[in-house]
Amino acid sequence: MAQRLINDPADRPAPVVAVQNLTRVFKDFWMRDRARAVDDLSFEIHPREVFGLLGPNGSGKSTTIKMILGLLKPTRGRISVFGRLPSDVAIKKRIGYLPEESYMYAFLTGRETLEYYAKLFGLDHAVRSRRIDELLEMVGLTHAQHRPVHEYSKGMQRRIGLAQALVNDPDLLILDEPTTGLDPIGTRQVKDLINELGRRGKTVLLSSHLLADVEDCVDRMVILYGGAKRAEGTCDELLVEQDRTTIETDSLDEATISAVDRLIRERSRGDRSVRRVAKPRQRLEEFFLDIVERAREARLSTSGAMYGGATARFLTEGADEAPESIIERLTAEPAPDVPVAPDRPPSGPDASVIGSLVSERPVPGVPREEPPGAGRRGADVDRSLIDSLVEREPEEPSP
Repeated sequence: MAQRLINDPADRPAPVVAVQNLTRVFKDFWMRDRARAVDDLSFEIHPREVFGLLGPNGSGKSTTIKMILGLLKPTRGRISVFGRLPSDVAIKKRIGYLPEESYMYAFLTGRETLEYYAKLFGLDHAVRSRRIDELLEMVGLTHAQHRPVHEYSKGMQRRIGLAQALVNDPDLLILDEPTTGLDPIGTRQVKDLINELGRRGKTVLLSSHLLADVEDCVDRMVILYGGAKRAEGTCDELLVEQDRTTIETDSLDEATISAVDRLIRERSRGDRSVRRVAKPRQRLEEFFLDIVERAREARLSTSGAMYGGATARFLTEGADEAPESIIERLTAEPAPDVPVAPDRPPSGPDASVIGSLVSERPVPGVPREEPPGAGRRGADVDRSLIDSLVEREPEEPSP
């Protein structure tokens, strides 16, 4: 993973998120302390950084995120987002949020769901349509975009939830357990997307209890337990073992390995030696994805989510608002329906039918049948009935 951090603190811009001595205590009905979900927590998230909140279930990750979003008020402490309070409505349009559970309107289709959220952000018709097409392709749901969300599997709902979190092209993307319910394909895709967004300058807050998700993506992390910070730093600072050295080479025979071991013992005067020799082992995730890729190349069908496409273009190219967007909106939006005056005579096919009934001349395409044996008197009776339906005065019958 490419290093995206700015190492000199003096060159860093103001943090996107600043948390100082944050505490949240939940109380019971009698206002007694019931649970201390977050305890004196402090950290900063800098621009263009992928930041991880790591901890087991119940460690305070989701509570911290809800306070950053302004959904919960802290018992004590301070939070600033883009230099403002979390309750400031002006910052909401710059944030994308994927909650721990996918709260979707079950009766909407996948495409209608993205349309709904895009309209909430005020995107015009042309931008809306383009972004939705790109996002559906990216998360592998183009083929299922017209199915109701309640028919989606949990993994497919997480995918559409990720798409709605990105529809406004946010400056700060908050992902709470983004890979929950996803298969290895979707998990790998989410990791690749997070890394791509980090390379493109997005700020990402990733919360997870899955160690591999955080390790593969983040620049810095905070490890929580019991609502308190237990460790903070980069992956290298926290994970590199300083008392060991790994040397990776092509396959060696036993004689060469023995010679290397003797050399190490001689140079270290017997204090060092080769501890372990083993063949590299492929990760199960890589093995699984390789099988899926071969099946996809063989064009084997699946009824679930498809293998996702490339990252949506608007996420990699920046803002896609152009000066001509107003013209596009005016030409793309359908014109409002013109109300018909109530006293205007009816028009259309129904008028042709009525006209054929009250006229002596037949109208092409509209059959005019008279009952067998009907005479002039019968025609007059039928005409009177029709005249009463179209609110005309009946004519006097001919003698």
